[in-house]
Amino acid sequence: MNRRQFIRTSGLAMGAGVASSSAQETSEPSPTMDTGSILFALKAGMVREGSSLEEKFKLVKRLGYDGIELDSPGGQNKREALKASQATGLPIHGVVDSIHWRVCLSDPSAEVRAKGLEGLLTAIRESHQVGGSSVLLVPAVAKGKVSHQQAWDRSIEEIHKALPLAAKLGVHVLIENVWNHFLYDPKGGNAQSADLLVKYIDEVNSPWVGSYFDIGNHQKFGKPAEWIRSLGRRIVKLDVKDWGTKNGFCKIGEGDVDWADVRKALAEIHYHGWATAEVRGGDGKRCAEVLANMRKCLIAGA
Repeated sequence: MNRRQFIRTSGLAMGAGVASSSAQETSEPSPTMDTGSILFALKAGMVREGSSLEEKFKLVKRLGYDGIELDSPGGQNKREALKASQATGLPIHGVVDSIHWRVCLSDPSAEVRAKGLEGLLTAIRESHQVGGSSVLLVPAVAKGKVSHQQAWDRSIEEIHKALPLAAKLGVHVLIENVWNHFLYDPKGGNAQSADLLVKYIDEVNSPWVGSYFDIGNHQKFGKPAEWIRSLGRRIVKLDVKDWGTKNGFCKIGEGDVDWADVRKALAEIHYHGWATAEVRGGDGKRCAEVLANMRKCLIAGA
C-alpha cells in the first residue's frame, strides 16, 4: 500500500459516516459487519517483541494487522517509524496525544492549557508527518478545582485554536470517551447515555472533530451499542477493549460488553474504518491473541 492509497483508506470512516444517513433512508441496515468493514490495528507501545521499529512493524504486519498507531508528542521516533512503515507496507493510521492527561486543556492555568494546545498541535503535525489521519484526544479532566462546565468551555476553546492546522494538514481531532469525570456522571450508574458526548462534539461544530469511540471504556456506565447508535456518523475510529463487573478491564471478549449488539450497532451506522486494540500487549503470541479476539468480537463468524 503506497502513501496515496493509505490516505484514501484512512479516510474511509469519515466518508462512511457522511454516507450513513442517506443509506439508512434507502435500505434496512445489515445485521452483521462484513470482513471488509474493519481495519484492525494496535498501539505501537503494545508490541514488546523486536529490537527496532522496523522489526516490530514486520511482526505486526506478519500477524495480519492492517495498521498501527503511535504516540505524540514524544513516543516513537517519527522518522524511524515512517521508514519502517514504508519498508513493511504497514500504515500508521494516527497518533495518540501523549500528554493530554497531565497537561490538560481544561486546566485552571492558562499557561498549562497553552502547553496542552502546543502538544496537540505537535501531535497533529507528527500524525501528518507519518501519513496518519487523526489524533486521539482526551479533551478535559473535570476533577478537583475544575467543574464540568469549566472543562467543557476551556477545552472547546483550545480545540478551536488547533482546527486551522488540523484542516490544513487533513488530520482529524478525535475525542475519546474515558474515565475523566467528563461527559458522564462517575456516580450515575450503568444506564447512562452518550447524550453529553454527542452535544459536546456538536458544539465544537467542525468536520475535523469527531468521536474516537472506545467500546469498553464506558461499559461500567452505559451500553456501548447504544452509545454507538447515538453517536452515529460522529464515530470516525474505534478503540477496542472490554470491561466486566467481576474482572474490570480484561481480555477482549471476557468482560460484560455485549459484542453481538455492538456488531449490530456498527452495522446500523454503516461503520467502515479503524478498530485499534488498547489492551495489555506483549510478544508476538500475545499480539496475535489480541487480533484474534478483536476479529471474533467485531466480525460475525470470524
